[in-house]
Amino acid sequence: MSYFESRLKVDFQDNHEIAEKLSICRQLGIKNVILEPKTKFLEYQEQINEILENHTYINIFLRCNIEADSLKRLKNSLKDFMNSSYIVSVESSNKEVQLFAAKDSRIDIVSFSKQEVLKTITPGVISLVKQNNSFIEFSLAPLMEKNMQIQSRNLRNLYKAINLVLKYKCLFILSGNFKEACHLRHPRGLLSVVHTLLDVPENKAKNAFSSNVKSLLDRVKFRNENQNVENGIKII
Repeated sequence: MSYFESRLKVDFQDNHEIAEKLSICRQLGIKNVILEPKTKFLEYQEQINEILENHTYINIFLRCNIEADSLKRLKNSLKDFMNSSYIVSVESSNKEVQLFAAKDSRIDIVSFSKQEVLKTITPGVISLVKQNNSFIEFSLAPLMEKNMQIQSRNLRNLYKAINLVLKYKCLFILSGNFKEACHLRHPRGLLSVVHTLLDVPENKAKNAFSSNVKSLLDRVKFRNENQNVENGIKII
């Protein structure tokens, strides 16, 4: 099973940045990348097609991330993705938003990548994500913090959150989510960090970079076929 970098932020209007980051991914041996725009990208279909055509040496998938501080704002944002063919994730420290996102079938990922969001994770949200067959996301970028005191705190928060998800047996994915191109690492190397520093069983850590991401993509593909009435039911 191939490994994925599940969250690589790029500016779809900056061809140099895209080429640089994808070139580094190629040099590192990363064959699967999920790109996320730094800005809303529904109007950038032409640029997206150009990216896919010019970088055929790597498997590129697309995701959109909704940051909403209220349920009203989330619902308004979701209108743009009624028939989205992209992975849809939601990131918010608002409990009401998290609970809604965990139940809504249009949302594939409830992300806890930011530290202020990570600290709000609860068993209730995890259980709902599991029931909806969607995914929790964690990112390793906070572990690159140069301030050792902050880095240590970030490590403790991530350790607690991941082990809570493991306890409830909910599927989760791990991404680098690194802002700087020079911080990019092959998921195989990140896997070792997760296993040794965060005490995640090696098979679980591997799945979070590989088979779980594949299952996420299958979920999106299945939804886009418009043949499913609800989870587990399909029109034949």
